[in-house]
Amino acid sequence: MNDNNAGSTGGADLELLVVGSANADLVVGVERRPAAGETVLGSDLAVHPGGKGGNQAVAAARLGARTALLARVGDDAHGTLLLEAQRAAGVDTAGVLVGGAPTGVALITVDPSGDNSIVVSPGANARLTPDDIRAAGGLLAAARVVSSQLEIPLETVAEVVRGLRPGARFVLNPSPPAPLPAEVLAACDPLVVNEHEARVILGDDAGDAPEEWARGLLALGPRSVVITLGAAGALTADGSDVVRVPSPKVDAVDTTGAGDAFTAALGWRLGLGEELPAAAAYAARVGAAAVTRKGAQDSYPTASELPTAAPDGPEAPVAPDVPEVPAP
Repeated sequence: MNDNNAGSTGGADLELLVVGSANADLVVGVERRPAAGETVLGSDLAVHPGGKGGNQAVAAARLGARTALLARVGDDAHGTLLLEAQRAAGVDTAGVLVGGAPTGVALITVDPSGDNSIVVSPGANARLTPDDIRAAGGLLAAARVVSSQLEIPLETVAEVVRGLRPGARFVLNPSPPAPLPAEVLAACDPLVVNEHEARVILGDDAGDAPEEWARGLLALGPRSVVITLGAAGALTADGSDVVRVPSPKVDAVDTTGAGDAFTAALGWRLGLGEELPAAAAYAARVGAAAVTRKGAQDSYPTASELPTAAPDGPEAPVAPDVPEVPAP
């Protein structure tokens, strides 16, 4: 599509609008990663659709959410790949702009242990501008929940916040982490972080426990916070309650993109009216399903493929005096 119809929605109410990055992941397996100045031979090149924005949109659509993506890709083969992947999942791509720079790519080498080295060329992602957001007013006006990340310019994310319709909910995963302006923090409901992101944002005074991170993050201004804890589930905090949410026990194969699946499911369920702990419990099931398969978008489940909800009890560690809720 071109840049002149980015706001088209067909009048439909969107359950989730994702504003973010779309990358082509170029992956080569190696016996060991090369040292400086060294050349090593690798496997055949594998090309996969990725980017945190693209991942979130596919994850939500697979679950059945009415989802649209607002992003920018290049007018090239990688851009075509990304658009086809979105459409195959059922994502509305009316807001995907084409041109301005080559499609963003992630150059990934993976050794037999699963350790990787990644170099990202943002490409067209870096050209998604505040003007593009203003031109997509129809998409923003149609969205109950808007989810974003920081693989696009921060000034563009700030414009998303300014363009939210009254009553819309804004979900932000600040990845890669960066200092956030007060207007962006104040709109986050929730701010979704993992341990690494929490520690980067909070600095040396982060503390050791997720409950401490949650209190520190809330003090910065977001309306609510969700901290993902991997196999231990998640923690939610909204200023009055701090709740530990367990995750189902699964055999993890590949954690790539699982956080994006979690965030997408969380935003969708919040838009359906669920309370934050219940939405996080559902999202934990989605994230758990995603890690049982290889890849990012290829691993995302449909609603019928989710594992059984985690029971109450000792499956997830719970801090003293912090309530735990069962997953729906």
